[in-house]
Amino acid sequence: MQKIVFFANTDWYLFNFRRSLALALRAAGYDVLLVSPAGEYGPRLRALGLRWQPLEMDRRSVNPLRETALLLRVARLLRRERPDLVHNFTIKCAVYGSLAARLARIPARVNAVDGLGYVFASDDRKARLLRPAVRALLYSALHGRNTRLILQNPDDRAAFRNFKLVSPDRVHLIPGAGVDCTRFTPRAGRQAAAGQPVRILLAARLLWEKGIAEYAQAARVLRAQGRNVRCLLAGTPDPGNPAAVPEATLRAWVAEGSLEWLGHVADMRELYATVDIVVLPSYYREGIPTSLTEAAACGLPLVTTDMPGCREVVTDGEDGLLVPPRDADALARAIAQLLDSPALAHRLGHAARAKALAVFDERIIIRRTLEVYRTLLARSHGLDTVAA
Repeated sequence: MQKIVFFANTDWYLFNFRRSLALALRAAGYDVLLVSPAGEYGPRLRALGLRWQPLEMDRRSVNPLRETALLLRVARLLRRERPDLVHNFTIKCAVYGSLAARLARIPARVNAVDGLGYVFASDDRKARLLRPAVRALLYSALHGRNTRLILQNPDDRAAFRNFKLVSPDRVHLIPGAGVDCTRFTPRAGRQAAAGQPVRILLAARLLWEKGIAEYAQAARVLRAQGRNVRCLLAGTPDPGNPAAVPEATLRAWVAEGSLEWLGHVADMRELYATVDIVVLPSYYREGIPTSLTEAAACGLPLVTTDMPGCREVVTDGEDGLLVPPRDADALARAIAQLLDSPALAHRLGHAARAKALAVFDERIIIRRTLEVYRTLLARSHGLDTVAA
């Protein structure tokens, strides 16, 4: 039986975005081990019959001694488990998981990352200073004839090519982790009843780059126009992230009546069933935003920005509306356009569902990921792992 290890920086990520892939692998006869720092979702993975193991890791650390210790911990785990393939998620896990796999002589490596992150996207002094070292580590992690990189959108593929981090023939474009289109389905009779407010939702990590402030301002504009709307915000602050929206700011928006803050929502499917429009005014380089693909599967009309990742989900006027990033007035106008034309909202939502079924259904994503695995495993069979 061939063994595959998943390595991620949170058990929350593995549970929410990769458990279907892990279950599909197990059903296909693979031995699967999931590895991440400890958290509340590890036991939930085990409850599904999956093997999950905690690993000490500080995902924000840059301390050289601590990071060296992490690398050695991962290498020891891989030497003990002897998997046939390691699949690493996010840049930090891609670097440490790949380097550890080399040390442990693991024959095949797959890395999946959502863009290049702060070091390459920002032009501030700290990012420029870190870039050469991070570039060297990434190049080493992504190099090797039995290594593959999975990216989610064409903009990220172009960025990796421009920075000369990976050979183009080792890159696979797979749009996100997929959405369960049998679970996320349209609500019958979605149109809001006469006199009832239209419910608008932004669901995201509460970071400035997700367009949270622009959403609050658009809500003010709509209220000033006398629109009968409720603007909902789902998500929680991340105090350790410098881009996090402070909780005090969120509560101020609630107090002024602009937004209704729901906090963490455990069952997003139930929430989508209660809303009429979903927005994501992100000016962050997304991979493929899960909130948009889930909402699309639910047949909801979408408003998002003309940014990497977002524009892969929405084609303006066909299956949603695109607005410029950092433009609250444009966001308010797009929402108003849907409010004024229920027929347009219905058409866009119907088309969004069709795209979700054709492009983002998790069965398609899982099949394409398994094809990458099988190709690598076939190539690595009998190869000298040093050459890989």
